[in-house]
Amino acid sequence: MKLVYDIKDKPKIGQIIAFAFQQLLAIMAATIAVPMIISGTYDCGDVQMSTVAALFGAGAGTLIYVLFTKAKSPVFLGSSFAFLGSMAAAFAGATTVALGYLGLFLGAVFAGLVYVVIALVVKVSGVGWINKLMPAAVIGPTVAIIGLSLAGNAIGDLQKGSYMVDGAPTANVFVCIICGLVTLFVTMICSVYGKKMAKLIPFIIGIVSGYAVATIFTVIGMKTGNDALRVINFGSFAALVDGGIGVKTFISLPDFTFLHAFGAFGELSGSYVAAVAVAYVPVAFVVFAEHIADHKNISSIIEKDLLEDPGLHRTLLGDGVGSMAGALFGGAPNTTYGESIACVAISGNASVITIISTAILAIVVAFIAPFATFLASIPSCVMGGVCISLYGFIAVSGLKMIKAVDLDDNTNLFTVSVILIAGIGGLTLTFGKVTITSIACALILGIITNIILSRKNKA
Repeated sequence: MKLVYDIKDKPKIGQIIAFAFQQLLAIMAATIAVPMIISGTYDCGDVQMSTVAALFGAGAGTLIYVLFTKAKSPVFLGSSFAFLGSMAAAFAGATTVALGYLGLFLGAVFAGLVYVVIALVVKVSGVGWINKLMPAAVIGPTVAIIGLSLAGNAIGDLQKGSYMVDGAPTANVFVCIICGLVTLFVTMICSVYGKKMAKLIPFIIGIVSGYAVATIFTVIGMKTGNDALRVINFGSFAALVDGGIGVKTFISLPDFTFLHAFGAFGELSGSYVAAVAVAYVPVAFVVFAEHIADHKNISSIIEKDLLEDPGLHRTLLGDGVGSMAGALFGGAPNTTYGESIACVAISGNASVITIISTAILAIVVAFIAPFATFLASIPSCVMGGVCISLYGFIAVSGLKMIKAVDLDDNTNLFTVSVILIAGIGGLTLTFGKVTITSIACALILGIITNIILSRKNKA
C-alpha cells in the first residue's frame, strides 16, 4: 500500500489526534494484557499489577525509542509477552511483594543491557552479518508466523464478551461474533472504499461501530434480564459515578512499579539478583530476533532500511532503554509491536509525529480515569474483530517478503518450510524458568537450516 504520510510528514493537528487514538486502540489490548495475565494467572502472591501504569510505561518507552532512533522509525513499544515467565519468576523468588516489584525493574535492566551490548557490537561490525544470517528466506516466514501465531488470540477474543459472572463471560458466542464481524467489516470497508479521513482511521470507525452494536445488545440484555446479551461490562463506569463527581473521579495517579519497589533495596540478596538475571537475560536474546523481524517488516512497508538508517544499533538502544522505562513505571519490559506496524500498513500513515502523539496520549490517558475506563470497557469480541485484520496484515507482510524469494532453490524452499511448520506448529523449548517461544524456535531453526544448506551454493 502506498503511504499517505511518510516518516517526516506532519498531518494537521486534528488528524494527528485521530491517528494517535487509532494507534492507541491498536496496541492497547495487548499492552494491558500483560499485567492482567500476571495478576490473574501466575501464583505471585497478592499481586495486582496496574494496567494504566503499563500503558504509561509503554508511552514513556516509546518516547525514548523515538529519541534514540532520531525520529526515523514509526514503531510503538508495548508490553512484551515474551517476558511473562521472567516476570512471574521475579515474584516467585521474592520474599516480599515489594522485592518482587523491584525484581521486575532489575530484570528489565538486565534485558536492556543485553540490547546495549549487542548494539555496541553492531555499531563496530555493521549489519552486513545480520543480513547474511537472516536473508528474506528467513525473515519473510518469521514475520508471517508472528501474525499467524496470534490468529488463535484474535478468534478467541472474537467469541468473548467482557461482562463476567463467576469469572466467565456470559454473552452468547453468536452475539459476540456479530459484534466482532461488524467491527471487522466496517474497518475493511472504510479502508477500501473510504474517502479522505475515513480511509485513514478505519480502526476508530470500526471499533466505534462494533462498540455501538455491543451496547445495543447489552442494554437489551439489562432491560430483559438476559445475561446472554450482555457483551459490555458497564460496572466500572458505575463505580466512577458512585464515587461522586470530583477531581479524584477524573484524575488518578497510576500505581507505578517504582512506588511498590521503593525501600526494597535492603532486601536484595545475591541469589535473588542472580535468579532474576537468569530469568531475563536469555529471553532478551530471543526478543532480539523478533526485534530484527519487526524492523525488517516495517522497513519493507516504508521502503527504507531502518537497520541502515537510523541503524540497528540505535533501534536496539531505543528498545533496550525503553524497556527499562516501561518496567520502571509499569513493570513490563517493552518490545516493538506488530499491531502498530500493521496499523501503519493499513492506514498508510508512517508519520513519526503520530507515534510521538500516541505515546503522549498513552501517558495522559493513564491519569484520566473515565477515559481509561472507556478503553478498558471495549469488549474482547470488538478487539478480536480488529485484530483479525491487524494480525492478518502482519502475516501477509511476511508472505510478501517470501514472494521475492526463489523457491525453486531447495535451500530457500526448505528454510521457508521449516520456519512455517515449526512456528505454526507451536514448537517451544523450556529450560527451567526460561521458555523459548515458537517464533524464536522457528527463527533459530530456520537460521541453522539456511546456514547448513547454503554451503552447497558456495561449493
